[in-house]
Amino acid sequence: MSEAARLIANHRVQVVPVVLALANPPWQRDVWLDPSAFEDLDHVFHTLFDDFCDADEPERYLGVSLRSDEEVDLMRKLGVALNAAASEAPNDTDAEYLQASVWPEVVAIAGRLAQIMVANDLRQLAVLLDEAAVPDPCQVVRGTTGNTGDQGDGHTSRDTASPQVNPAASPKRP
Repeated sequence: MSEAARLIANHRVQVVPVVLALANPPWQRDVWLDPSAFEDLDHVFHTLFDDFCDADEPERYLGVSLRSDEEVDLMRKLGVALNAAASEAPNDTDAEYLQASVWPEVVAIAGRLAQIMVANDLRQLAVLLDEAAVPDPCQVVRGTTGNTGDQGDGHTSRDTASPQVNPAASPKRP
């Protein structure tokens, strides 16, 4: 894995769960409103605005914690909605944020962003897995089986595989 791929993976492992939490109202009520819970909205703001992204100017994080222009655009919209919710939370409590009139918009934008981020990550994972794939040693590759092709009747065939290898049993890659 390249250093650039490591950097984006290390950032996204922080950003994606926060975006997923913003898209999940039951999680918000169950976790953020529980004073004994490990996560709160302050963590979300630090992750999205300070530590792993800048939701006010997300284009600087393209290739760092965001993979596409669509993610940048949605992160900017999420930042605007979160700032609007902050203006409706005079005491800066999680409960006030969740009651803000703009909160359903925060949830909707975060939901769309989460879908895009997860889809982009899955595409990238498929690429990484494909690059790292090692050929199946049982796979029949013409000219590499060590078989001379002698069929025992004096005739030779270049397409004959070793008898112990069953080409039909080899897994097919999509």
